[in-house]
Amino acid sequence: MKSTSRILAIIPARGGSKGIPRKNLAELGGRPLIAWTIAAARTSLGLNRIIVSTDDADIAAIAKEYGAEAPFLRPADIAGDTASAHDVIRHALDYFNAAQEQYDAVAYLQPTSPFRRGDQISEALALFSQLSPDTLVSVVPVSHNMGPGSLMRRVGNDKALFLEPPEGQTFRRQEKEVLFARNGPAILIVSATDVLIKNKLYGERIAGYTMDHLSSLDIDEPLDLEIARCLLPLAMHT
Repeated sequence: MKSTSRILAIIPARGGSKGIPRKNLAELGGRPLIAWTIAAARTSLGLNRIIVSTDDADIAAIAKEYGAEAPFLRPADIAGDTASAHDVIRHALDYFNAAQEQYDAVAYLQPTSPFRRGDQISEALALFSQLSPDTLVSVVPVSHNMGPGSLMRRVGNDKALFLEPPEGQTFRRQEKEVLFARNGPAILIVSATDVLIKNKLYGERIAGYTMDHLSSLDIDEPLDLEIARCLLPLAMHT
């Protein structure tokens, strides 16, 4: 991807949420959750336009208040909890293509990652430009005790819990393979070609951008939001 590529930032924000009612507007540090991602995107380098894709007029209004655009309201067929990121991205690209406004790639920034910073978005965009992958996804190192070398399986279906040993019988942290997990993801950058032509969100060449555990915090359940509130002073000083 050339440095002159046009990048559209999409912040997805449905009005409905099962885990936390009106999650994208939940209060965190005196402002709505979605405002954190808008602020990070606005301080990053390399984005040509920042929009919020939502089905909710209140979210659209608040997005504009904090400096993002909300050029449309998402149609009902991609407003439910079964709508995929691919659906949301394709809809936005189709919308702008119809207006003769084309983008080479999309940075998909979920508002459930409030501690993801603008400089991290900038670094991810620079890496995407440097490596020219189909997709770049943010990841976090997996704790060594959660990898295959530590996992155990149930033996049989009896009430008693009998377990198989871990694969490879590896117990020392230093000997275990370092693995990575998508952290939300907090940052997902995908080429428009893969979305529109190949109908894929993750292409054949996938680059990873490593983030720390604090900035990887993903808010899904009420406990996650309370954890974020507790970690807020630490996040403000990083």
